Amino acid sequence: DIVIGRVLWQEWSEYWPAAESDFFADFINPAAKHVIASTLDGVLGWNSTLIDGDPVGYVRTLRAGDGGGITVAGGIETIRSLFLAGVVDALTLTVHPAVTGEGRRLFDETVPVTRLRLVDHAITPAGNAMLTYALRD
Repeated sequence: DIVIGRVLWQEWSEYWPAAESDFFADFINPAAKHVIASTLDGVLGWNSTLIDGDPVGYVRTLRAGDGGGITVAGGIETIRSLFLAGVVDALTLTVHPAVTGEGRRLFDETVPVTRLRLVDHAITPAGNAMLTYALRD
């Protein structure tokens, strides 16, 4: 299952359903998506469910189920709020081979110092570094 914020869901739902088959398309298209949004309503399509009410409580309920791992795909506010609520066990950060010199910080001054431990890493064919960190006990 994937928990995703509205903006990223709207961007991805316009592109990925019609994208050519590749690693990410084959992962994202059939996955169950749970969308955090206050400005959407009705049936979303693309295997997506609108989260009604408290997103943190929803994710806690989802985690208590037997559906396996849950991915939080963003955006920044979604990841930050779930991280601060303590419902994130690991972070997979993707470093793209580009420098833009701008952008928002994922973790700002509202996030306390949190120690992480590298548990996995991979390099994609496009040169992205995928780094997975577990939260240290």
